[in-house]
Amino acid sequence: MPYSQPANPGFACVRLILIALLISVIAGCSSFPSIIGAPAQPEKKAYESTPAESSYEPEEPSKSAAVNQSRTEAEALLAEEPLPSDSPGEDENAIDYLQPVAEQEDLGEDSRADDPAPETESTIQAEIDQALDYYEASQDFWQQGELDNALHALDQAYEQIIQVDTSQMPKFIQQKDDLRYMISKRILEIYASRHSTAKGNHNAIPHEMNEHIKKEVERFTKGKGRDFFIRSYKRSGRYRPFILKELKKAGLPEDLSWLPLIESGFKTRALSRARALGLWQFISSTGYKFGLKRTRYIDERLDPYAATHAAIAYLKELHDMFGDWTTVMAGYNCGEYRVLRTIRNQNVNYLDNFWDLYRLLPRETARYVPKFMAALHIVNNLEKYDMADVQVYPPVQFTTVNIKKQMYLKDIAKALDLDKETLLDLNPELRYKLLPEDAYELKIPPEKKQTLLAKLDQIPEFSQTTPGIAYHRVRRGETLSTIASRYRTTVSQIALYNNIHRQNYIVAGKILKIPQSGTIESMGSSSTPITYKVRRGDSLWTLAKRYNTTTKKIQALNNLDSVNLYIGQTLKIPGKHQAGQTNKVYRVKRGDSPYSIAKKHNMSLNSLLRANNLTKQSTIYPGQRIQVK
Repeated sequence: MPYSQPANPGFACVRLILIALLISVIAGCSSFPSIIGAPAQPEKKAYESTPAESSYEPEEPSKSAAVNQSRTEAEALLAEEPLPSDSPGEDENAIDYLQPVAEQEDLGEDSRADDPAPETESTIQAEIDQALDYYEASQDFWQQGELDNALHALDQAYEQIIQVDTSQMPKFIQQKDDLRYMISKRILEIYASRHSTAKGNHNAIPHEMNEHIKKEVERFTKGKGRDFFIRSYKRSGRYRPFILKELKKAGLPEDLSWLPLIESGFKTRALSRARALGLWQFISSTGYKFGLKRTRYIDERLDPYAATHAAIAYLKELHDMFGDWTTVMAGYNCGEYRVLRTIRNQNVNYLDNFWDLYRLLPRETARYVPKFMAALHIVNNLEKYDMADVQVYPPVQFTTVNIKKQMYLKDIAKALDLDKETLLDLNPELRYKLLPEDAYELKIPPEKKQTLLAKLDQIPEFSQTTPGIAYHRVRRGETLSTIASRYRTTVSQIALYNNIHRQNYIVAGKILKIPQSGTIESMGSSSTPITYKVRRGDSLWTLAKRYNTTTKKIQALNNLDSVNLYIGQTLKIPGKHQAGQTNKVYRVKRGDSPYSIAKKHNMSLNSLLRANNLTKQSTIYPGQRIQVK
């Protein structure tokens, strides 16, 4: 049943007050009355965003701009919805919210005796819940495109919430204020979407042609731009079938499947100047907002399948906000707050669609939408641009195997007789070509699943070994950079091993630990647990680092529910030793060479180098610790 709107023009005034209230909050005004009657404050300098940014935070508008904007919107609202009058047919009980309230006479004790009893806690909660129901109803109407009904539901919600008396129940004050702010914010969003929505079918992307789109078509069909377009079009075959399927499930236009061509050229490891990553070019904050994990070992912005789900959720949110797909794409590129700010700073009656904002947006965004429209035009007219014979790559085929063992992709590829780049293409989210410590769904070619399951125990497991440590006394004039260069390591490694937080500040005379080469190796899977008694200062992390294992393995072996240890506790530590072999540690002396050390300990040079992850070009230093037989 349609949500009928009563003829009560007083609601327009309520909306006006709410809009002015929200703008005053955004503008940083000290109180609402300053919007209504106080003179405009001196204008503050607004933060200017750079075009290279992929996501923007809303800038703080100047107070004078907020005052002028609120007055402009007030005049527009009053012009559209006149205030109640005394003419016949009008609601005689309608209230003029802009008239001063007459003071009530004190009727004495008898009148106060008839006042209603204070509201109970359950009554107040019920009233707040009813206001929240009206608020949620407005969301449903908004999504269905019924903006008038959505606004009326918000009017009802506000009317309900202002009747709630929290003077005797302070714990409800925050709920009431939060709901009033939510209602005000939603009214602004609806008014913004009303004036930025394109006329026509909101579920379709318009295929149009103008001078801006023609320029981008020309760039995509000539010279280097043509080469880029053809390469990107070929790569689209790998992921576009999956994207199309997910767009259909979400009820979004299929044309959006070409958005990655503009974003990344359908490259899964694309990186922009704004540090946006992956097929859909998410920056870290937006990716986190839509559920893309980023850990030490994986970054799901690089996962084309996880990123597709996040992009669809983001596009749906933007469409709920703007209603027009061209404006949605502008928001996807430069951030919804930048677009809303641009809309807010203009005459609301002027905005009709994206092209009214074209010259007001950052240059990169202003070109972004025409580039997408040009791409749509070209893929629908390949013969016209002599691209009909271009064949796309076949879709990616894979199956997944749950792996609970940390291994390098190169070792897995070797066991499966595959090129390691094949596995990396299937698992681009692995930051260091290394599986994480936790369980991981590894993507492999379907025909290799049984081979992997059969050879899983034979693949070497990754282990972080204790590095050789040299010691250096800082001399006057030295910096971490010069010390790192001398020992052929990095500043960050020296800072990590010495707990240095300010890398531009070291003290002469201090002795530094310098990590040497041979910090990482892959070892066999055979292991023999050892027994260890906890001492003062021990932790699971230090024990795992000392014995080349992980904290989770120590916890699993000892059935520990937490990471807390106590002095004297006996632990089993999973050891990693090659069967039948015990190694000793040798400290390098001045004049030593890898060959002389190997000969002294009855080892071949290759065995010594392999045991310490060295090459024939590696340099060793006095004080460095080396594994020998």
